[in-house]
Order: sequence, then C-alpha cells, then structure tokens
Amino acid sequence: MGVMSGLTTKAIKCFKDAIASPYQHTLNHSFTLAGIGLHTGANTSVTIYPAPPHQGRYCVWMEHPNVPVAAHLSFVHQTQFCTTLRQRDITIATVEHLLAALVGMGIDNARIELQGPEIPVLDGSAQMWTTAILDTGYQLQSERRLVPTLHYPVLEQKGEAFVMAMPEPQLSFSCGIDFPEPAIGEQWHRCSPQDFLFDIAPARTFGRAEDVESLRTMGFIKGGSLDNALVCRQDEWLNPPLRFANEPVRHKLLDLIGDLSLLGYLPSAHYVAYKASHSLHIRFAKRLQQVLSD
Repeated sequence: MGVMSGLTTKAIKCFKDAIASPYQHTLNHSFTLAGIGLHTGANTSVTIYPAPPHQGRYCVWMEHPNVPVAAHLSFVHQTQFCTTLRQRDITIATVEHLLAALVGMGIDNARIELQGPEIPVLDGSAQMWTTAILDTGYQLQSERRLVPTLHYPVLEQKGEAFVMAMPEPQLSFSCGIDFPEPAIGEQWHRCSPQDFLFDIAPARTFGRAEDVESLRTMGFIKGGSLDNALVCRQDEWLNPPLRFANEPVRHKLLDLIGDLSLLGYLPSAHYVAYKASHSLHIRFAKRLQQVLSD
C-alpha cells in the first residue's frame, strides 16, 4: 500500500463501499486544508462541506458568496496548464486535483468554499485531499447516482494526441505519455476506480527544468517549488525519490479523472488518453456530453 499504508482497514472499506454504491454520497462533516496556489502563488485555504443530493460539486469564493461556481463543463473558462472554472467575473483555478480526489473517493455532492481564487496545490498530488476525506468520513444519501449509458465509442483527437471512450461493463482509465527526456520517456498505466486511493491519488504533478523560466515569464507556476512538483532535467529528477517508477503518467491519469468529473457522472467505459492535455480532456468531455444527450 506504499505511501498511504497508515490507513485503517475500516477507512479503506468505507472508500470501497462508497465508490461501488449505486447511491450518492457526501461528507460526514466539513474539513479544511490550506496552502499555496501553484500558479497564482497566493496563500489560500479550502473548506469542504457536505451538500444535499443532486447538488453536485461546486465552488464558492468567499469574497463573492452569492456566486456559486459549479464544477461542470459549462463553467470551464480556460485549460492552459490547469483547469479553471468561471461564473460571471469569478474564476477558480487549478480545480483538477481536488475534483479528482472527490470523484475518485466517491463524493458526489460537496460545497467547496475558498478564501482565494485558486485551489492550493499542497504536495502536488491528491493524497492530502483523499486522506482528509477518509478522516472526515462518508454520509450515505437516499438518492441514486444518475449514471448514463454509452452505446458506442467516442473519440477526440489532435494530431497524435487523443482521448477516447469504449463502452465496457466496468469503468477503467488508461493513459500514455511520451517525453524526449530519458527520465520520463514513454509510460503507460491503467487503473480502475478501486485503484484510485493507493495508485493514483499520491502521484505528484511534474515538469521539465527547461520550462520553468518561460512558464514564470508567462505568469504561471508562481507558487511552484520542489516541494510541490517533480522536476526533470534530461535523465535525472532534481527532487527524487519518485513515489512510483511511472509517477508522471499516474499523475496524468489524476488530471484526466479530475477533468472528466466535470461531466457529473461517467458512463461505464474504458477511457484512454494519449499525450493529452487539459484542453483535449475538456474537448473530449464536451463531445461525450453531446453524444450522451443525443
């Protein structure tokens, strides 16, 4: 069980029961985590509260408490280096890790209150979120999950990069990446929802040392550091050890799951992404949404 071996048997059972249940779940009570925003560099805190059935996952920036921003495709604002939501003039940046944690842990309904415009990056993974969810506990709700059915494959492609869904009886995700740096190279990983807690949530975001200066010049990664991101220089990592030999592709799976959560509920299928970005994830999700509504 590696990096999350301290969890109790009871907590793990609660997680497995929640993701397998046909019924909606929310948190047992609220919890708060705080840290720095990866791109804004601002210190911020997030408190997550239980929410009623069919409310979904939604954000409230407490400077504008009367403007909730639903974690839904219709509110996606931009997808350059992170996924940002927007409602009116309110933007909430870097939502993907937290959303992956919520959906990956079986939390259907949650109110996410922020003290700033960006979700804190924490250690660059979803591990602190998942641990907090397990510590907080689950509340089983009376309404069933509204899971749609996919009848045929769906594909969204840009060059050799693609995201696709193939109908299957069980939900699963695969991801592939290919970088010129020998430390990363070509990697593939496949997971099921039951694997999320131990195999996907702990995987940290990563980047290339040669990109750091240009990204900061563009106004990104102001809060990035070796404490919240793996950084690669050709055949070495500047801040080893890795939590998994293929930690980069596992983090890409984390991003994929977080972005696809903006659909609400995913139909049972095998989702495959290759060299995909946040932008392509969202394009695919919108294409899938269209297919499901036809």
